[in-house]
Amino acid sequence: MAEEERAPLLTSEAGDSTQTRNRKRPNLFPTEPVRSNAVCADDRIFVNATVTSPSEIEPDLIVAIFVVAFDTRSGNMIEWCMPDDAELDGVEFKAMVSGSHTQIKDFVYFRKDNLYGLACFENMPVESDIERGARMKSVGILATSYTLLYRHLQFLETQVRHQLEIPGKYTQLQAFYEDKTSAALASLQVQSKSNTPTTPSKDLIPELKITHPAGCFTQFAKFFGEQIFILWKYILLEKRILFFSPPPIGVVCYRVYCACCLANHDIRGLGKKIKPQFYVNVADIETLESEMTYIACTTEKIFESKTSLYDVYVDNQIVRTHSPILKELLKTSSADKEKFQKLNNLRSAHQFSYEELGEESIDEEEVFVSYFHELNNRLFQTLLDVANSQDTQLTSDHMKSMGLDPQGDRQFLMELVEHYGIDVVLMVDNPCCPK
Repeated sequence: MAEEERAPLLTSEAGDSTQTRNRKRPNLFPTEPVRSNAVCADDRIFVNATVTSPSEIEPDLIVAIFVVAFDTRSGNMIEWCMPDDAELDGVEFKAMVSGSHTQIKDFVYFRKDNLYGLACFENMPVESDIERGARMKSVGILATSYTLLYRHLQFLETQVRHQLEIPGKYTQLQAFYEDKTSAALASLQVQSKSNTPTTPSKDLIPELKITHPAGCFTQFAKFFGEQIFILWKYILLEKRILFFSPPPIGVVCYRVYCACCLANHDIRGLGKKIKPQFYVNVADIETLESEMTYIACTTEKIFESKTSLYDVYVDNQIVRTHSPILKELLKTSSADKEKFQKLNNLRSAHQFSYEELGEESIDEEEVFVSYFHELNNRLFQTLLDVANSQDTQLTSDHMKSMGLDPQGDRQFLMELVEHYGIDVVLMVDNPCCPK
């Protein structure tokens, strides 16, 4: 026997399935734009800007540079910034995160309104009673896109050490800002004359590009294990996901980014690309209250009790939710275990093929990003194909072809088709009534 469960009618027009792109190393100057890439090394998230032809390279749209210091009487404060009238309210608590005093060094990605920031923090011991034996500062920048920030990490690391050793000397920071803004203005003028768009499409969200042998996605998968597919389901359902961890926060910022990449697909009309919020603190509560979907991280434990702000709370490796329906998705299905094993097998196979060629390492985005990209394409395209068929019946065979467990993933699939408004009839085998 089988019972029927129907989801609402699809309201968005879906496009045709798209073949998987060639994932070999791209030509740096192709005639057509290529998607953005990310680079991780030593637990640091770097994101390459979209690359087009030489005349279409996106300018460095840096809008502010700043120094944050910890004052024993006033707390975090903006010590210096450029331009002088930059709107930096609250940045001092993002660039120097809660609990950072326990660290020697750290870095953080964050969002302020429609801008993205990167700051490098360092804590240096000093023989000073006024500073209570420690001098702590952060040097950071704000830009219009997080895809450009990675370029300046090393500079910011150098400058925060400089600010600790020789406080009050801002000449290099000022020269950096003036150089970047003048270069951006010149690029904008050239593009304006050539009628070339100054920024890539908002729909183009960077993919993960890993060049370090122990890259971001490998660490992400090893850290969460099979639970990566629990996160995958919540992300496809566009839930509000908050990662918590004590400092250092830099490593958690890349977890946010990796999580965003789990939802990549090419099926038009289904969902929006998720932009990472990165680090958030109590000052962001009002912003988070208005977000329908987000992925963020925090070092502030107080968020755990504010369950209205999130759907899923990830405390290091522990994934929790207060929603009764979402709790049913916390258990990994047999299909999840199979997918995780396949993911590991794919990586091993790629590693072996590279070793045969004498290569030292592999571009692991060819394994991880491509895997989830293809998995999501197959899942959504199958659902749309069934919805457009005459009987609209989704069978166990369909679920298996999508990489799902007909029993263990039934609730997830019901939530998915309801969330996206895909009109299918889910044929669920009743174990009490054999066929």
